[in-house]
Amino acid sequence: MFQMNRVVDLHCHSRYSDGTLTVGDLIALAKLRGVSLISLTDHDEVSGIVEAREQSAALNLSFVAGVEISSEWRDMSIHIVGLRIDETESTLTSLLSRIRETRSVRAQRMSEAFANVGMPGMLAGAAAYAPNPDLVSRTHFARHLVDSGVCGSMGEVFSRFMKPGKPGYVAHAWVSMQTAIDSIHAAGGRAVLAHPARYETQFLGGPSTLLKSFAEAGGDGVEVVCASHNPPEWAQYAALARRFNLLASIGSDFHSPMESRVKFGDLPRLSPNLKPVWHDWPEAECLYA
Repeated sequence: MFQMNRVVDLHCHSRYSDGTLTVGDLIALAKLRGVSLISLTDHDEVSGIVEAREQSAALNLSFVAGVEISSEWRDMSIHIVGLRIDETESTLTSLLSRIRETRSVRAQRMSEAFANVGMPGMLAGAAAYAPNPDLVSRTHFARHLVDSGVCGSMGEVFSRFMKPGKPGYVAHAWVSMQTAIDSIHAAGGRAVLAHPARYETQFLGGPSTLLKSFAEAGGDGVEVVCASHNPPEWAQYAALARRFNLLASIGSDFHSPMESRVKFGDLPRLSPNLKPVWHDWPEAECLYA
């Protein structure tokens, strides 16, 4: 019933958060790469949704509104993607505004931490890479460090500077997982746990404990196939999705043609043994034509 051959990508970013492409260029690239159903899921930001919807319609690309919310579970940062949301709903927009305010505070604290180890001016450097002044992220700091020659790659930045105990690391309290899920539901969307293999859950009961907690909090789905997962992890999270009765999603987490691990369309399709998060969306009818 749920088999399909067309490309779905429900996780990508534009210049409204930490992607490098404009919304128009992002949607055009997705279309060029064969995507049939897409969602723009900028970090804690929905300002690009109207443009993305218009650009998708112009290219005959099926679109659902999305967002990626920064939250936490047991003091660990986790990301929750909201799909097919109403981006104007006040509960969601108010929460996102508060999160962006705390992001601005974190960016200032990160700059101070760098200054304390002899690296002044980091906030101004990072802000030059952030078209949205309300959303200066660690990725923008990383791009500044790479382009200024301090590090040779984004990976080196995060290993040298962004982990606990490193010079640029700043602990931050995000909203709770429950709050993020509830805000997505208030906006009529489905809450999907993003790239679960990325989280260091080994001292918190492992991935099954995280997914169980997510499901018990009302979470709807999990990214089974994504750029952060290898083939054994695709199988692992497929099994966990079935175990906890979670819908399955797929997304490249695309940020940049130069930085992203996979291109649009290069991920494998979901197993037909999984129930996809889009199983009852009118926007997904194009997948089964």
